[in-house]
Amino acid sequence: MSDRRKGKMTVGEAGRLGGEKTAERHGPEFYSEIGHKGGQKVKRLIEEGKELE
Repeated sequence: MSDRRKGKMTVGEAGRLGGEKTAERHGPEFYSEIGHKGGQKVKRLIEEGKELE
């Protein structure tokens, strides 16, 4: 990896490592729960937008 200099890492590498650590700490249920919460928020925002029309 030529992008690595003196222990520094790329943004992509940092994101991947952070994602792996999060998955390790919280497990698959965490992603399911936050995905559901996000979907509910989008649904609510769409409904609010339709009411404003």
